[in-house]
Amino acid sequence: MDFELSREQKMIQKNVKEFMRKEIAPIADELDRKCHLPEGIWKTFGELGLLGIGIPEAYGGSGMDKFTFTLVVEQISRVCPGIALSYVAHTNLCAHNIEHNASKEQKQKYLPGLCSGDLVGCLGLTEPGAGSDAVGIQTTAIRDGENFIINGNKMFITNAPEADIALVYTKTDLDKGARGITAFIVEKGTPGFSAGLKIEKMGHCCSPTSELIFNDCRVPVENVVGEINGGINVMMTGLDTERVAVAGISLGIGQTALELGLKYTKSRKQFNQPISDFQMVKAKLANMYTQIESARWLIYRSALVACKSDRGGRGTEIHKLAAAAILLAGQVASQATDESLQLHGGYGYTLDYPINRFYRDAKLLEIGAGTSDIRRLVIADELIKKGPGYL
Repeated sequence: MDFELSREQKMIQKNVKEFMRKEIAPIADELDRKCHLPEGIWKTFGELGLLGIGIPEAYGGSGMDKFTFTLVVEQISRVCPGIALSYVAHTNLCAHNIEHNASKEQKQKYLPGLCSGDLVGCLGLTEPGAGSDAVGIQTTAIRDGENFIINGNKMFITNAPEADIALVYTKTDLDKGARGITAFIVEKGTPGFSAGLKIEKMGHCCSPTSELIFNDCRVPVENVVGEINGGINVMMTGLDTERVAVAGISLGIGQTALELGLKYTKSRKQFNQPISDFQMVKAKLANMYTQIESARWLIYRSALVACKSDRGGRGTEIHKLAAAAILLAGQVASQATDESLQLHGGYGYTLDYPINRFYRDAKLLEIGAGTSDIRRLVIADELIKKGPGYL
């Protein structure tokens, strides 16, 4: 498997890295403290073509593939994981899902605005009583002529306070379990549809999060994504690509944790020498690097397999690989930020050094897109189902 980046991918990677370090790095800590995204970030990302990665040009996208998208997520996360989280929710969870599963008419209606930044998107899956048990959602959609009436609540929804459209999962047949789920596109301003108050979080503070509330929300049948009672297919394909993208956030966090630790230990002196000369410090730096690079290649491989899966290849291998990538990457990000903060000593515990922000941001990557325990179950179930001869 070839991980060599194309000339176009290297250029995109370089451009995003330069933009983030020049425009966002100087204000990243302020964004975290004030809990808001940069003004005009969606339009800026749209103008840069970043919102259209993975979307065909026919629908306003910039083309390319999910591997390129993961590279972009990684670079954004190296400076501001909160922006990366909102970027993933908008582009991957909403726009990519619509491109992959929606009708031609729905794509023509929504994708150009999502790619330009004129529309902000989110995904409504998690509920107050349904997190890891994604198919246990209780938000209902009852058919009423040419409409469905939606009632229920979605919880911890990234971009919800700002979203213009939401891709929402509901139960249209409570007796059918996973086979009774239907996905809808719900527009901001629809009567009975609203976002709750912003939820304060320990990390990813600049990324807005809230509930989505449905109170007799009437949505036309034409807003069904895929088939009625066929939403499980939309959900599961979306979860695989989400896990690869979120693994990219972990990779960006891990890299910056290593960079910050290396920079601090080379400048910090104790006993008349830089602490980077101490063997224990060297061991920590070496371990961080090794773990991060191990995660990188698993993530990149998963992203490439996701591209092939989009084109109808590689079967269900992506289920196992995506879960493995995010499992490893989430752990590596948490370990790297913990070690880097430890290397900073007392200064790392203050809010004056950026490592504290990455330390707080890292924890979500062991929770979101399926907890680490759920990821292990996905991997094990795939292994057991295929049998030892599959390895």
